[in-house]
Amino acid sequence: MKHIDDLKLAVLIDADNIPYSNIKGMLDEIAKLGIPTIKRIYGDWTKPTVSGWKPALLEHAITPIQQYSYTTGKNATDSAMIIDAMDILHSEKVDGFCLVSSDSDFTRLATRLRESGMLVVGIGEKKTPRPFIASCDKFIYIEIIALTKSKSSVAATPGKDTTKNIKSTPATHEVDKIDDKLVKLLRTTIDDLGDDDGWAFLAEVGNLIMKKRPDFDSRNYGFTKLTPLVKSLKKYIEIDEREVENTRIKHIYIRNRE
Repeated sequence: MKHIDDLKLAVLIDADNIPYSNIKGMLDEIAKLGIPTIKRIYGDWTKPTVSGWKPALLEHAITPIQQYSYTTGKNATDSAMIIDAMDILHSEKVDGFCLVSSDSDFTRLATRLRESGMLVVGIGEKKTPRPFIASCDKFIYIEIIALTKSKSSVAATPGKDTTKNIKSTPATHEVDKIDDKLVKLLRTTIDDLGDDDGWAFLAEVGNLIMKKRPDFDSRNYGFTKLTPLVKSLKKYIEIDEREVENTRIKHIYIRNRE
């Protein structure tokens, strides 16, 4: 079985439904998941609405695919992406796909790719319809990528106070509130995986939550990692950090409080 860093990914971008301003952040996010061996972007490059993409394509070696709009009101880009995705699938050159779009028309494509054993990662805006999100193994919001990039830029700016650990500090804007729905998701997942004493390994909890909700991301709630998010919920969840013998590593276990 391949390590996640060795996964070959086909990145297909819908230029009509994605802003170009965060392309570097999106590609950095994809690099955490695997190697983007194919990078293509689809649009009608004769239109001024996609002209902002052109400098980014050169900088990041993304291949533009021209697709004319043959009929007013119809999105020909979708069809071109779907056809190329199926061709790539049958070429057996990649292990997964990254579909960058906020369009629900790619729901069936994502489902079909997963049925063929492909990893499918979606990237889109928060307005993305739920069916497309649910059809992916993992879905990442562009707004969160932009927020993460913004916080990193502030931390790296000379003269700024960088002593505060932004990795464990929740953001104060543009994030979702921790609500009863999230707490219930965490608590039920802990129950699903807990041993006889109710303890569950945090890494396994995170993996199962991702399967239940592909768009789950600690950054959605202002935390860069799951651990600080869970630690902020001590009212509901008990935490036990267990040292691994002869190492400096700690395994984190959690269980529900009564």
